[in-house]
Formats: sequence, structure tokens, C-alpha cells
Amino acid sequence: MAGLPWLSVAADHARIVDEKQRTVLLRGFNSDALLEASVRHADLDDTDASLMEQAGFDVVRLPIAWSRLEPRRGRVDGAYLDEVARTVAMLNRHHLYALLDMHFLDWGPRFEGSGAPEWAAVPLVPNLPWWPSDTWRRHLSPAQNAATTYFWLFPDWQTDFEIVWRSVAARFRDDSGVAGYDLYNEPHPLPIPPRLFELHWMWPLYARTIDQIGRVDPNHLFVVEGTLFDDFGTAVAPLRARDVVYSPHLYTGSLVPPAFDGDAQGIDSHIADQEREARSVPAPMLPGELGIDHGQPHAAEWADRVLDAYDDLDAGWIWWQWRESSGWGIRNASGTDVDSGYLRHLARPYLVAAPPQVRAGRGDGITGRLTLHAAGGAGAYTVTVAWPELTLGAPVAAGGSCLVAQTWQPDEARLVLTFGPGQCTVQVVRVVASSSS
Repeated sequence: MAGLPWLSVAADHARIVDEKQRTVLLRGFNSDALLEASVRHADLDDTDASLMEQAGFDVVRLPIAWSRLEPRRGRVDGAYLDEVARTVAMLNRHHLYALLDMHFLDWGPRFEGSGAPEWAAVPLVPNLPWWPSDTWRRHLSPAQNAATTYFWLFPDWQTDFEIVWRSVAARFRDDSGVAGYDLYNEPHPLPIPPRLFELHWMWPLYARTIDQIGRVDPNHLFVVEGTLFDDFGTAVAPLRARDVVYSPHLYTGSLVPPAFDGDAQGIDSHIADQEREARSVPAPMLPGELGIDHGQPHAAEWADRVLDAYDDLDAGWIWWQWRESSGWGIRNASGTDVDSGYLRHLARPYLVAAPPQVRAGRGDGITGRLTLHAAGGAGAYTVTVAWPELTLGAPVAAGGSCLVAQTWQPDEARLVLTFGPGQCTVQVVRVVASSSS
């Protein structure tokens, strides 16, 4: 199979584009299969990739662990890089990009989380289990917060962090199946005050890390995130670098109270804030984590409202997560069950690659419909629609005087449309089998 198209950011800093300068939307799932054994929920196998492909998705965000990359200080573990490379290759065989995310949760495995190696700890600071809740006990540990703060304030661990990122980039610099590098998962300011943290520590670290990776790898996207407490907003210092993508996370109404009750005002307001932050970076927006427990009241409506809002902004997104034996997963850890009912809310048709003169409305994964508006162009051009064959079956494009041809590619769950000159509207709908008389 030929490699996936290389991705970059357009000159307007508003779109991810392919080699033909078509706008590309990345939509898919997270998988924590490459994290530390103590925190990962499940493996990721060929069946997972095939199911995601047939549901129309095109990216998997792969959290990777600094603790597994550099378990001994100064030595990068090549065997772990090999494991990452095998997973990337498996995803690419199913036309899925991999987005490599340097993941952090409660600093690292020393504190029952994920991220930094065991050696990255501040001596003599107690790891006190003083809070009654198991989760908050980890979040509020003095030792965990001391280590996190030391990383942000002092350069020595940051030097190791940059060396590890350069090692990852050197391994994948020629691999177009890696969409890019998500530099640091959910940075947080505690106990440094917000705004001061972003402006004086977070954005400068992003800038230095991009510079260090760019010396090794000039080919990939750089993904930067808002803070862990993004519901309260992230202060942005403009980041003048190539191929930067802004990746806030969204748990408004799911993990972040108050719980969603059908009123989307808070969601809409927060997504509008995210879009303004992206323009300030400046960068296209790609939310890297969003999700809700499917058993939570109004969970399907939450997904519909959130994804409608991102459709309206022509934004990609990456759901948390694909495989987990809880209400957060689509496929369970043992691989015996797929939550196809909830998947239909996520697996909606969308424009995976199109020139700027073609726009799409909101995708409908329940009944199967996508409306395209073509504003015309010089000569013929092609548009690729991602269509969830797994849940909707085959599609067909109808109407539109400027629609010249259509080709359904079932192996990739893609409908390729050829447009000629002129303006028109095209409806892509599911093929409904006619009943015999």
C-alpha cells in the first residue's frame, strides 16, 4: 500500500491540508494501548483498526509514555519505539493516521499515573495519601505536584524531555502515516497560577520543543494543547511556528460539572472559546480528547450537540476512547462487544478531503445523510467523503448539476466525487434496498 498523504497546515493557519492543498479533517479515537501496563485499558489490534476504518474514521491518537521511552536516564528504549512503529504500521494499513501524544496523568507511574519516568522525582517530598478519594489522593499528592512544578520551572528534566522527543521524531521523520506530534498532554499550572503558567512556562516550552523536533524532523504537524483546566480558558501567547495545530480537550458536562441535562449553552460557549483560542495561536483546531460515559443521562444528546458544533466549525476531533470495558469505550477490552448503538452518534459522514470551495453541512450518522455545497472552480476536481459503511451501508450522491462522477470505495469506506465547473448542492445518502413485490 502506498503511504498516506503528507499533512501540513495551510498558509492561512486555519486548515490542515494534504499534498493537493485540500482541506483534511481528522476524526477518530484515542487508544491508550501503548501506555504503562498499570493504566492502559486494552490492547489495540487489527480488528480494532478495521472497525474504525469501516466506520469512516481516519486517525487514532496514540498516547505514548516518557517512562517507557526513557526508563533509564539518558538511554532511549529502542524496543519500545519498535512497538510504537508496529502499531503505527498496523493503523496505516487501514488508512488511519497515527497522532503520537506524549501523555501525562498525575505526572507518572511513580504516583500511579502515566508519563514521566520513575527517576524524575523531587527528593524528600512526601507522597502523602491524605485525601479520602482515591483519584484526588493522586492529584493532590505533594510529591506529585512538586515533581510537576519542578519540570516546568527548571531546565534539566525539560532537556531529557526534548531529547526523547527528538528520538521519536528521528524514528518517524520519513513516515507520512504519522500525522504529527502532540507535545504534552493536559499541562496544568498547579500550584503555579493560571495565565502566568501559560504565558511564562507552557508556551515557551512548546516553542523550544517545536524548535528541537524541527531540527530533526521537518515533515510533521506539531500539536499543542490548552491547559488541563481548559473549561476556565487558556491564555494564549501567539506561537509563530510552522504546521502548528491547537488541540483543546472537551469534557464540559461529562467530567466537568454540572452534568449535561440537555441544555447545550455551556458546551456552545466553551467551544466558541476554544475556536477563539485557536485563532489566537494561530492554528487550526483539532480537539484531541472529548467524551462521556455512555450510561450518563443524555449521553447520546451530548455527543450530538458537541459534534454538531464541531461540524459547524469544520473541525476535526478525536474521541476518548475506542476500547475500554466501561461506559467510555466503543469496543470492550476483551474484544467481544461493540457498542454499535452509541457508535452511530459518532460515525457520521464528513468531508475527509476537499478543496476550499466545497463545504459540508452537519453529518447525520443516524439516518445517513450529508449535504455538500460546491461553489465552483476552474476545471474538474475531486472530493473525498468519509462514510460509515459499518453502521449505514453503502452511500450514493444525488442531485447537483456540477456533479460529474462518483466512485464508492468500500475497502476504505470512502466516496470519491468528481465535480466540474459551476455551483450546486449534492446530497449524499445511504443506499436503501428496494423491497421486492
